[in-house]
Amino acid sequence: MTNSSFEQKLEKQLTEIKEEKQPEKDLWQGIELALTHDPRLQETNTNSLVGKKLHLLVATVAVFGLIGWLSLNYQPNRLSGEDLVRALSEQHVKQKEALLVTFQDQPALTENWQQQLSELDDAADAIKMALKNEPNNMALLRMLQSVHQQQINLIERVHSPKWSQI
Repeated sequence: MTNSSFEQKLEKQLTEIKEEKQPEKDLWQGIELALTHDPRLQETNTNSLVGKKLHLLVATVAVFGLIGWLSLNYQPNRLSGEDLVRALSEQHVKQKEALLVTFQDQPALTENWQQQLSELDDAADAIKMALKNEPNNMALLRMLQSVHQQQINLIERVHSPKWSQI
């Protein structure tokens, strides 16, 4: 194909394109119907959209405000030093007294259990004296807990017969 015949064919096709073609029926009714019934293409109501965004913003600010207020006002109930030693001792005394009341009607399996309990009390008192000098010493606090637990174990073992243990 030569250059001139190509240009002639191109010219002929261009003249045919310039002629305006009309659709066989009116298409605008279908387009309008599609736009008004398709919720994705409908024009959004700006008032409701702004209202939703405003509610979301208010809710977000309220949640962050509440979290901030709670974090500022939250004071954990942490005991330290002498208060912790006092609380541990009070808790232990209550637990020990409750056990002794529970087992008061049962005979003890050994004779010298109260002497052993007294020795453990002396050990607890010595640890408490050391804790007055170093109230946050974790090793001493653990030792005090251990002595308290030994007392509880002693009371339980002395008053429960071997045959009832599992």
